Amino acid sequence: MCTVCGCQNAAVSVDFVTGPQSPGHNHNHTHEQPHFGGSGDGEHNHGEHGHLAHGNAGHLHVERAVGLINFGGGLAGLEVAGLSQERTIRIERDILSKNNSYADINRARFNETETFAVNFVSSPGSGKTSLLVRTITDLQTRWPINVIEGDQQTSRDAERILATGVAVVQINTGKGCHLDAHMVGHALDRLPQSKGGLLFIENVGNLVCPAAFDLGEANRVVLLSVTEGEDKPLKYPDMFAASDLMLLNKCDLLRHLDFDVDACIAAALQVNPRIQILSVSARTGEGLAAIYAWIEGRATALARSAEPSQ
Repeated sequence: MCTVCGCQNAAVSVDFVTGPQSPGHNHNHTHEQPHFGGSGDGEHNHGEHGHLAHGNAGHLHVERAVGLINFGGGLAGLEVAGLSQERTIRIERDILSKNNSYADINRARFNETETFAVNFVSSPGSGKTSLLVRTITDLQTRWPINVIEGDQQTSRDAERILATGVAVVQINTGKGCHLDAHMVGHALDRLPQSKGGLLFIENVGNLVCPAAFDLGEANRVVLLSVTEGEDKPLKYPDMFAASDLMLLNKCDLLRHLDFDVDACIAAALQVNPRIQILSVSARTGEGLAAIYAWIEGRATALARSAEPSQ
């Protein structure tokens, strides 16, 4: 949680905006918690971010680029030394309550456009971006796809996604260690609205804080690289308990590693008996067909549920 891990965010800035954008989606949000950007005394509109000062961190020069939202433009400016456990828990609840309100707004927007949103979470270096590039390349002829990229700094991952030809917004969180629903709402304002499409959200690499923050997504997918160790579901149980699918990535490296696949699967099921598990390799393509079937099956079910009854 933010009051425990210390992640705080500075005011929002949008860096370099070109390409298609969605019509303004207007609803005001007052920043009452420092976590959601700003000092707490500002109010702005999701559909009216064009006035914000441009930064210099981004290098999104591809025509399809739709911008970079930077929540890390300065120091946190908040000290919480000496907080009691009781007060810490209360602040955490307040933060999550605020986040959940924004998540509900995002969810309503997804439902309105029949967008299937997936939140990809993992530790750094698990292969999320490589997997997304491969997935986008294989699925974009069948589905409209947008992407939200989360990182503390740089636009490198967004540039890799842009090379596939889809629209992407890079969110830089600065000192923040996860995306929250308010950040995602800003990004949605800058993405083209496609009926019945896919939205892939690549969260900041972290197996702790992203577990607590609902972004409004339909499903959460956790990637675990076989280079990380089979005990990660037990060491970071909240993340695996909150996920619908675990992708055991880089399985092409298993012959080089002392990694117990059965122990890893058992650990994940111990934490979350309902989690589905697939072994994949973004490099070789092993298991990707099963991922695509999982994504498309749920996206199709969402579209059908939105059809008016006869």
